[in-house]
Amino acid sequence: MFCAGGSDSGAGAGGKGVATATTSPLRRSVMLFICLLLNQLSPAQGSVCPDGCLCASDILSCADLHMEQVPREMPVSTVTLDLSHNKIAQLEEGGFGGLARLETLRLPHNQLSGIQSGAFQNSSGTLLRHLDLSSNHLRVLEQHYFLELSGLEELLLFNNRIARVESQALAGLGNLRKLYLSHNRLTDFPFFSFQEHSHPHLSILDLSSNRLPKLPLEDISNLPLAVQSGLYLHNNSLVCECSMYGLFRHWEQRKYASVLDFRQEYTCLVYGIQKGKVRFFQHGRYFENCSLTVLIPPGLQGEQNSSIRVFAGQAVLLNCLTTLTGQHVTFEWVSPNQEYVAPPGNNGSMKMYGNGSLEIVAAQVEDSGIYLCMALDRRRQRNETREVNVTVVLHHDSEPQEPFNTGFTTLLGCVVSLVLVLMYLYLTPCHCPPWRKTSTPATATPSQGNEAGAGSAQSSILTPTPPATTEGPGRKVSTNKHVVFLEPIKEHQNGRLRAGPGPGAGHGHLGPGLLLGAEHYPKLPNQSQQRAAETDSIMSVFSDTPIMLP
Repeated sequence: MFCAGGSDSGAGAGGKGVATATTSPLRRSVMLFICLLLNQLSPAQGSVCPDGCLCASDILSCADLHMEQVPREMPVSTVTLDLSHNKIAQLEEGGFGGLARLETLRLPHNQLSGIQSGAFQNSSGTLLRHLDLSSNHLRVLEQHYFLELSGLEELLLFNNRIARVESQALAGLGNLRKLYLSHNRLTDFPFFSFQEHSHPHLSILDLSSNRLPKLPLEDISNLPLAVQSGLYLHNNSLVCECSMYGLFRHWEQRKYASVLDFRQEYTCLVYGIQKGKVRFFQHGRYFENCSLTVLIPPGLQGEQNSSIRVFAGQAVLLNCLTTLTGQHVTFEWVSPNQEYVAPPGNNGSMKMYGNGSLEIVAAQVEDSGIYLCMALDRRRQRNETREVNVTVVLHHDSEPQEPFNTGFTTLLGCVVSLVLVLMYLYLTPCHCPPWRKTSTPATATPSQGNEAGAGSAQSSILTPTPPATTEGPGRKVSTNKHVVFLEPIKEHQNGRLRAGPGPGAGHGHLGPGLLLGAEHYPKLPNQSQQRAAETDSIMSVFSDTPIMLP
């Protein structure tokens, strides 16, 4: 309207004086120049929103519009740009120029197969924090892809077709915190390019669901501990090896979330055969014969106590923990015997690895003492030392609960034995009436003898020796046995009951109902001697000591 109004005013002034008529063409030219300048500057002022896109404040969303290239004109105020679910195949040079405030760029579910050099030039560069290139067709990560993105913190590259990552492709991402490369076709990965000084903030490195057959343990051992705890390697094509198994077992013991959260999905191939896939956290019998040295890979111990206790004959691994890293760092050990140890070891009793770990193959008592590790960075002229105190014990002492368990068992046995003894002493099987002293004459009848014998037999429950007789078939003399008599013994001889001795009997009378042959005991001369014999035969119910009654 301003340009149109200026033109009309010039035309309406044609009837005025000469001076006005001569200046009107100049005014028109100036106004036309201003209009053209404003038209050219209008896109830079952020007044253009691409057709079909949604512009809201600092967000530009052009998702699912079947775009084949990045829009050429976009508001410079854009902080978040969403170009997902389109058909963009290439990121061309300068494609995001002018977006100086861009922090989040989302390009998932496109057809990206490459990124040209300078694709992020003249953009926010160091301000870009989040870049999502997932679910595309990328095959190789080349070293020029992310050169301008030194401030990048999150890089999503999962679900592509990436088979190779160049060693310097991610080297310039010093602020990177999370890198997702899962669901690709990687067969190796440059672990050595991630060091404490190059990626100090990296905490998640997701390499799951790839095709990694083996792991470079030495490179992984040099990774910062924060990277090791966030390294996801499940669902790969790992070959079952003791070193690989030891790595994951160690991470499991340290309770790394990368292992604990995906325990079911950690598998390996037995002998590298695809059909021989096993879940080694659930079925670890394949690794039962792995030695201690292999199960605990060198350099993967993390923080180690300055004092270690080991049993004689066992292997122990000492780690030289230091902040010095790199290929120029060398390690040396000095044993308690002032013995200098350097790679590969010494006399077969000690082995030393390139990362500085020292293994005592079979620890002996004389190996106890303080081991000194020295790390030297010859390039930076720096050195560090660490001491580890090793104590070797002779025998496998029991755990602290074992002495208590043995003492408790002994005490329990004593209590049970005491209870049984008390029961044996005080709990009688029956309440037997006391033996009554009778004044039966020596010429008592057989029936009277039998009645007296009934009381005597009940009062004598246990006797040190059972009755012995040679009368009757199959009767044998038995000694040193306790026999319980609850009733008088009645023996049959020729179909008649044998009664107690009467006048002139030819058998000795040990007690009523207990008869011994005359050949074992002589005849008793009178009644007093007979009573004495009966008294001697009465035995205690609870012991083998006879009780003498008056």
